[in-house]
Amino acid sequence: MTTTAARPAAPPRPLPDEDSREYWAALREHRITLQACTSCNRRRFPATPSCPYCAHPEWSEEEAAGTGTVYSYIVVHRAFDAAFAADVPYTVATVDLDGGGRMVARMDTTPAIGARVAPDFVDHPEWTELRFRDQETA
Repeated sequence: MTTTAARPAAPPRPLPDEDSREYWAALREHRITLQACTSCNRRRFPATPSCPYCAHPEWSEEEAAGTGTVYSYIVVHRAFDAAFAADVPYTVATVDLDGGGRMVARMDTTPAIGARVAPDFVDHPEWTELRFRDQETA
């Protein structure tokens, strides 16, 4: 016997935790914030309780423009969740941000390594998603 589960109408909503709450709140305002270590001054993503570089537990919140350079990318051909099945193939890029820090987010195009990108905010009913787009189209 085969059963088919109903496909969700929208991507799953993120569940912010104590460390990521500020990031998700800023995205709702179309702003990007990152944690910056108060000891080594490195910016990090995703948010963590302490610095992954020096283990210092204190950090400050910094706003980032969201522009940067594509470090790497993959094209997803098999959805990891049924909510994304209609989207395949889609691209996920790792971007070195201007001012420091590295983020991962979707792109609507397949970039070249080293391509300049800018942020794009996709509003869902209860949350906002960050994507990157080619800077020429920004």
